Amino acid sequence: MKPKEIREMTEAEAQAKLRDLQQELFNLRLHQQTARLERPSRMREVRHDIARVETILRERQLQTAKASK
Repeated sequence: MKPKEIREMTEAEAQAKLRDLQQELFNLRLHQQTARLERPSRMREVRHDIARVETILRERQLQTAKASK
């Protein structure tokens, strides 16, 4: 997922995407404990995507806080 794609999302869509990614990471971790993962690198990709979404959401928070001052 590219940062540009995340920036084009609305706040609600970005929050929903974040929840989906967190759920996917949880499922990957659970699957890792019970069986062998088909693509272990997917965990890293999901973690990076979560960080991207959280970063952009935080940027938006700071922009709204700055604009309201």
